[in-house]
This record gives sequence, C-alpha cells and structure tokens, in this order.
Amino acid sequence: MSNKPQLEVAEYESVSLCHDQLTDDDVRRLNLLSNRRRGTLAETRTGWRFRPEATTGVLNLDRIRLVIRPKTAITGRSLIRWLCYALGTPVPHEATTRAWTVERDGFADVVASALLAECHTLLRDGLRRDYVRTEHVGPVLRGRLDAAAQATERFGMLDLLHMRTFDRKVDIWENQLCGHALRTAARTATDSNLAREIASVAEEFPVTGSSFGALRALDRSRYTHLNRRYQPAHVWSELLLSGGGVSDLLTDTGYDADSLLLDLPGLWESVVRRLSAESAPAQATIVPSSGRNGITVHGDLSTRPPFRPDVLVRLGGPEGNLMPIDAKYKTYNADPVSSPDVHQLLTYIAGHSPLTAPVAAILYPDPHRHTHRVLRVSGPGRHLGAIHVLGVHASADPAEATAWLRSALWREVTDAMFAH
Repeated sequence: MSNKPQLEVAEYESVSLCHDQLTDDDVRRLNLLSNRRRGTLAETRTGWRFRPEATTGVLNLDRIRLVIRPKTAITGRSLIRWLCYALGTPVPHEATTRAWTVERDGFADVVASALLAECHTLLRDGLRRDYVRTEHVGPVLRGRLDAAAQATERFGMLDLLHMRTFDRKVDIWENQLCGHALRTAARTATDSNLAREIASVAEEFPVTGSSFGALRALDRSRYTHLNRRYQPAHVWSELLLSGGGVSDLLTDTGYDADSLLLDLPGLWESVVRRLSAESAPAQATIVPSSGRNGITVHGDLSTRPPFRPDVLVRLGGPEGNLMPIDAKYKTYNADPVSSPDVHQLLTYIAGHSPLTAPVAAILYPDPHRHTHRVLRVSGPGRHLGAIHVLGVHASADPAEATAWLRSALWREVTDAMFAH
C-alpha cells in the first residue's frame, strides 16, 4: 500500500501541482499521456496544471499518488460488471462485490478485489501443478543423466551425479502470473485491509522470473481443459501488470505497473459492440465498418481516415439494410447532443442507411436510468434522418440492458425499415 500523498481529480477537471510535487520523470510521464490525448499538462507560475481526459484510475508518480475519478457517477459494482461484460469473463460472486467502491481510487481496488476473489477460488480448488524440468546433483540417479555436465564438472567421479528430472510443481506460468499480479495489487490497493489480505494470499503463489516473462507466456498460451479455470484470474492479472484496461494506456510509456489507468471510452465501445450484437433481432449480423463498407473522402490536399461507426449492424439477411451505431462516453443525460455528433451521425446515415428509413443510434452511459429520445433532422421539404439517443443505465445488469435495448431500439427500427 502506497504511503505517498494522494491528490484527487475528476475526468475533464484540472488539478494544480507545485513544482516540488513533480520530478522530471513525472513531467515526462504526464507529457506522454498528453501526447496520447489522455490529458493536458501546462506549466504555471507556481508549478503545473494537469487535466485528465477520457481516463480514470491511479497514477503513482515519484512523489504523489494521483487518483482520477470517472466523470460518470458509477459504482464499483457496476464498473466491475461492465468490465467483465466487455472482457468476456465471469463476474465474481456477489459476496465479493458488496463493498467495492470507486470513490477513493478510480477503479484500482475494484480490479485488485476481482483478482483476489479469483485467486481465493484457485486456492480453494488447489493450484495446478505441471512437470517442470529441474537440474539436480545427488548420489542416486533420478531422471536422466546430464552427460555434458558430468563430463565437464565431475570427470571421472561418480560419487555425485548431474541429472535432469521432471517434477510436478506449482511453479508454472499460470501461478507465476497470479503471483506477480497479487504483489502488484498489494502495492496498488488503497484500502489497508484489502492490501493485507492480498499480501497474505500472494504468499501462496510463486513469483519465479519476471512479470514481463509471465505476460509473454500468457501471450503465447492457449487455454485447455487443464488450465481454463485460470482464465478469469489472468484477465485481472494482465490488467494490473500491463497497467491499463480494455485498450491499454500504459504499455511502453514508462510507467510502473503500480499505476493503473482505464480507457473508459474504449471500455464503453466494447460494451456497446456486445450489447448491439446480443440485442439485435434474429438474422442480424455485425459487419465491418471498414473496407467495402467504409465511407471515404478523396480529392483533398491530403488523405484522411474513413468515417467508421463503432458498430454496423446488417438487418434481414446478407443483403439486408445497414444500421450504424456509435458509442459515446458522454453525459447526454444532462447535455444536448453536440452539433459535431449530429453531423457525424448524419454522415453515417447518408453512407449506410436506406433512403426509405434513414436512421442511426447513439448509446451513452446514463447514471440514473434507461432513457430514449429521437432527434429528427429535416431539411427544406425532406426528412434527412432520425438519430435514436439511448442512455443505458450504468447500474443495470447487462442482461436487463440487452432486453431493454431490444425493446426500445430494435423493435422501432425494424418496423420502420421493413414497413417500406
């Protein structure tokens, strides 16, 4: 558990930092976030001013611990549920989520608690053992004689034999990854009781080698019936050791793994893609929004990227109509839809929707309830399009949100598309 002074700031708000609170390395790290459009660092007369953008979590700098709170009012229980939903991993047992909070530390304790719950389950069922090659020197031959070592190190002597054996041990990559992640979680957690419990459980897991080696083993691995039960614990371990969530923010940017930042727009896009796929009517498919389905611009002074909605759904079979959906991590429950977003959705409508039913949708997280309103855009004498603006209740269960989306959006959209 860190004993550095802690400062809190919300997304898209600013925090003032004195010159003596940041080292040169800290300034470099914050500038790296600025270069990736995840924050803004500006020098002032008394120090620095930092404004995080589209990022939440914990930044462990050299002298301070900076906690970035999400702008959307979301509980730890809701956050862990949507994280599990986006990552395709089971939600830990309800008893472990009862007291989770994001009020003090963004989401670091949430991920640490999820890892702890999974590691408790692994210990309860017994850690996996596998054959590990070990080199021994002893008086009795076990396994295979290491002829090269015997000839070079004990030539002509047979009182001790160099041998190679394969013994079943818990010191394998599946357990090593959890061990490294647990020790990182104990340093990251702000709650002292949680940190102590994690440290206690960490003693049961090996930490041979480095955390980077364990992550490389995870990249090369394939889950089978022998180690599939480790997959949820490895999801949380990877988040902790790589330092970011869903779309990683900290890889190769010079931060220690004690920092933990979540890309909330990336998380929301993953949630919306899965919600759209699971709520869409029968025979609907998610199709790529690039390639032959992309909206491109040619003839300008320089090339520009294509316009691509976050989700593109084809309704009614292989030759059916297209429905563009965009994920917006914005507070559209209290704010009107911005003009740039209206223009963006009208472009998607022009490029993808049929002329008889020009329609698109925006999905955003609503902290209070499910909401649905429709923006109808008209020009002189003609209808340009309808934009469904849907707020998905941030505290809803994903299954309940899927059912609501199926009723609120897809029933109306399919009726409009297939009425013509």
